Amino acid sequence: MSYFESATCLAKKIRTQEITSEEVVKTFIRRIKTVNPIINCVVDNRFDLALEEARKVDQLLQSGQKDEESLEIETPFLGVPFTIKDCFSVAGLHYTSGLVKRKDIIGKFDSDVVILMKKAGAIMLAITNVPEMCMWWESVNNVYGRSRNPYDVNRTVGGSSGGEAGLLAAAGSPFGIGSDIGGSIRLPAFFNGIFGHKPTSGSIKKFHH
Repeated sequence: MSYFESATCLAKKIRTQEITSEEVVKTFIRRIKTVNPIINCVVDNRFDLALEEARKVDQLLQSGQKDEESLEIETPFLGVPFTIKDCFSVAGLHYTSGLVKRKDIIGKFDSDVVILMKKAGAIMLAITNVPEMCMWWESVNNVYGRSRNPYDVNRTVGGSSGGEAGLLAAAGSPFGIGSDIGGSIRLPAFFNGIFGHKPTSGSIKKFHH
């Protein structure tokens, strides 16, 4: 598999058992471990749990309990890992929004968008860096430090979804979740040469964001 295959392409290959979910998850874990010491975009992870979930996906597929069409409709991202910026609650992971006073806070619940992605079959892999309170165009804070652009580490990844954009540009995740009020998805996407989409306001609930 290629690091640059789309999430939908990976999902199809997993459904048809051309590749395993475990193989995909392991590939992106290795990639994160390779690039993150350089770009500092991932700030917490659940690698072990993600691998467990990937193995369960593979067992489900091997059992033949559901046909490919049903899987595509019910769980379109089955077995595909994803990442999310550190302003969404993810159960068991740090939930700081880049604030020192929140550095020891651990998410107790999954935010709505994480719940939706899990229902779609996706596997939560890691959380990514943001500016303090997600209120700046450069992803730097006093908890995790500065994220660096994978094309030139002397340049910024943007903000506030900068850690997410930098990781995607470095092929550390097939797709990621950000948030955007005044450009927080769009600017980092532009800075890192990737596509970022701001959904219509109100189309996704913001519980635990």
